[in-house]
Amino acid sequence: MMAGLLLGFAIAHSGLAALRPYGEKRIGARLYRVGFALVSIPFATLLIIYFIRHRYDGIQLWNLQGMSGIEPLVWTLSAISFIFLYPATFNLLEVAAVQKPQVHLYETGIIRITRHPQMVGQIIWCIAHTLWLGTTFMLVTSAGLILHHLFAVWHGDRRLSARYGKAFEVAKSRTSVIPFLAVLQGKQSLRFQEFLKPAYAGIAIFVALFWWVHPILVRSASQVKL
Repeated sequence: MMAGLLLGFAIAHSGLAALRPYGEKRIGARLYRVGFALVSIPFATLLIIYFIRHRYDGIQLWNLQGMSGIEPLVWTLSAISFIFLYPATFNLLEVAAVQKPQVHLYETGIIRITRHPQMVGQIIWCIAHTLWLGTTFMLVTSAGLILHHLFAVWHGDRRLSARYGKAFEVAKSRTSVIPFLAVLQGKQSLRFQEFLKPAYAGIAIFVALFWWVHPILVRSASQVKL
C-alpha cells in the first residue's frame, strides 16, 4: 500500500512539474501553482498520515530506541535534513502564488554544497527514521522516497536544461549532485554570509516547533482510520 501511494504521489508531483511550461501558458503561473498545490498537498497529507499510522508495520529488523545517544542523533539528522529539504520555500510569496511563481537558476548558498538539496535532505531524513524505526515498512518507505528523489535529480536537470539551455549547462559544470564534491574539486567555495538569511532562521524555528508539536501530530494522525 505504501509503495503504491508513493508511486502515485511521484507520478502526480513530477508529472505536474513536467507539465508546468504548458500549463502556465494556458492558465497562467499563479493558477497553475494553485492547481499543483490542490493535488500535491492533500496527497502528501494522506502519505504522512498513513506513514504515521503504519510506521511499525511489517517485521521489526532492529530496535535501537533504548540505546544511549540514538534519540539525539535521530533528531540532529532530522534537523539537518530540513536545512536541505526546504530551500525551495525561501520565496514564500511565490510558493503561495501571491507573487508570480518562477523557476530560478541558483548557484549560491546551499547550491554550492549540492545542486539538489531536497534529494540530499530526503536521504538524510530516511536514514534517521530508518535507524529509529527499524521496520520493513520503513525500509519500503525510504526506498520509495529515495528513488523518487533520485529520479527528480534527472528530471529537474532536464527541465532546467530545457528552460535555460547553455546557462544551465555552465551552472551544472560548476556544481555537483554529491554534497561538497564541487567544493573539494575547487569549482565552488563556501561563502557563509550567503547562509545568513531570514529563511534559515525560519527553518530553525520550524524545527523547534516541529519538535514540540511532533507528539501531537503523531497522536492526531494515529486516530485517523487508514
